[in-house]
Amino acid sequence: MIIVRSPLRISLGGGGTDLPSYYRKYGGFVLSAAITRYVYITVSEAFWPQIRLKYSKMEEVETVDQIRHPIIREAMRLTGVSGPYLEIVSLSDIPAGTGLGSSGSFTTALLSALHAVNRKYVSPRELAEQACHIEIDVLKEPVGKQDQYIAAFGGVTCFEFAQDDKVQVKPLSISGETLANLEDNLLLFFTGTSRSASEILRHQDTLSKEDSGDMLDNLHYTKELGLKSRDALQGGDLRRFAELMATHWEHKKLRSPGISSGPINQLYELARAHGALGGKVVGAGGGGFLMLYTEDKTRLRRAMRGAGLREVRLQFDFGGTTVMAHS
Repeated sequence: MIIVRSPLRISLGGGGTDLPSYYRKYGGFVLSAAITRYVYITVSEAFWPQIRLKYSKMEEVETVDQIRHPIIREAMRLTGVSGPYLEIVSLSDIPAGTGLGSSGSFTTALLSALHAVNRKYVSPRELAEQACHIEIDVLKEPVGKQDQYIAAFGGVTCFEFAQDDKVQVKPLSISGETLANLEDNLLLFFTGTSRSASEILRHQDTLSKEDSGDMLDNLHYTKELGLKSRDALQGGDLRRFAELMATHWEHKKLRSPGISSGPINQLYELARAHGALGGKVVGAGGGGFLMLYTEDKTRLRRAMRGAGLREVRLQFDFGGTTVMAHS
């Protein structure tokens, strides 16, 4: 049996500038952090001559071409793993559609597990590129490269996306004290709603391709905020980072009407009234997790729990996609 885990992520700045429709023209920058919540993939030998898949649905097929799950089908084609005595099971600490990059984590974990079937080592960069190739080039999903890269590499990491598709990966240069305080003061609360990011991202993707002035100005400014967030963290100025996160959220909401909603705005204002110095919805928006920065955690937790929100404790993951067992 092979067991692989791949971390979910939070975006700390620059999110949205990692889509090819933007960075291929202007270059992108994202500061991202992997967290200790994971997507798990197990691959084992099936008893019967078939390919058995267990994710949110279940499939039993005879050939790879019959697989309905697009990412599993394309990952098996890419790696050359064809079965037929094969069982693949996917589990996740947190459901999909909650803004933590689960699709990228799923794809990197799956590819790593299938490469392990072939007894082949693949570097984090190659893993991330293959995952991006499947989601962006083959399946034509309107997604960026942040999720696959942070899932593969882990850590608190800066990614620069060049116009020629090359990606520069740099761990954030941050003191141990600042890192510990950042981890301690960032709180994640589930808003109670999940969503598909595709419609929101497709809207951004379309406007970027059409050279919409408003969308491009928004993304240019978002990239600038990402770089300023990096500088604030490297300088140990966490309050400045929180201010930038608040500014980022106000501008992010202008990209698409689906990014926020009345209930989410009310929750955010409640958080700001109870000690949150900054915050935003993680991911493309529309639901999922509200990430908040505070120096008064007890007060903020009491307010958000009083509003019925569930907290997920946040810690950073520095291992990236990892093969946990191979027997």
